Amino acid sequence: MSHMKPKHWREAFLYLISIVVALIMLMPFIWSLVTSLRPDEEIIKLPIQWIPSRITFEHYKQAFELVPFALYFKNSFYLAAMGTLFNLVFASLSGYALAKLYFPARDLIFKILLSAMMIPSVVTLIPTFFVLKHMPFLGGNDILGAGGDGLLNTFWAIILPGASGSFAVFMMRQFFFALPNDLQEVSRIEGAGEFRIFWNIYVPLTKPALATLGIFTFQAGWNSFLGPLIYLNDPKMKTIQQGLAAFSYNKHVDFGPLMAGALVSILPILILFLLLQRYFVQGIAFTGTKG
Repeated sequence: MSHMKPKHWREAFLYLISIVVALIMLMPFIWSLVTSLRPDEEIIKLPIQWIPSRITFEHYKQAFELVPFALYFKNSFYLAAMGTLFNLVFASLSGYALAKLYFPARDLIFKILLSAMMIPSVVTLIPTFFVLKHMPFLGGNDILGAGGDGLLNTFWAIILPGASGSFAVFMMRQFFFALPNDLQEVSRIEGAGEFRIFWNIYVPLTKPALATLGIFTFQAGWNSFLGPLIYLNDPKMKTIQQGLAAFSYNKHVDFGPLMAGALVSILPILILFLLLQRYFVQGIAFTGTKG
């Protein structure tokens, strides 16, 4: 009879711990899925009945009937997609400049960027509101930014403030900084312009970083709640997170439609992660060398 080596016992123990932790992490998701498929009378039944007596899709139907869920879904997708696009473009340009170009106060700007990362986003909500409201010549405002609403109640009020986030610039700067400078010097000798060097030489090497940043940015934009709540008052501009909040009212929660809507709301992020999973893993483990 063969005996397991101590190394194998440790590996088996680590796998066991990992499986237990994974099951604990999956419990809320499983409960949400089961709740969205069980009848109303079994949702708050005690003790918890994990296997429903019958499966119903009525809650998914109610989620799209009680609130204009499809409209909120479209709004959230537009805001998240546009925010991700702008963030990737401007963050990669800024990161390249901070990592590969030399100009006065470059290091000072980078230190200010690091300091800005330490400021909680909640702190900047009210100042951002006033800046958006008093944008000159926009939304009925005059040259002094008075008389109108500026960019409030427009999707630009959500897209522009996050068009180049501090974390995004920092992340792209670190990835560009890890890439060799020889590529830049050789390209310059051959007569390539700076933008061409950035676009044709360095950007293709940062696909893992762009994929990782894209997932993070899309997820943040998709899950955004406070920003749209403060800057967008038009009911037609509400997002999916505000739609989910509509299932809780007068100290009452419609758990069935809420769980159904929540599960539907994670589909875009799940699909995006599955499509970019290979690049995402490379981005997390990126070392700046190409193997």
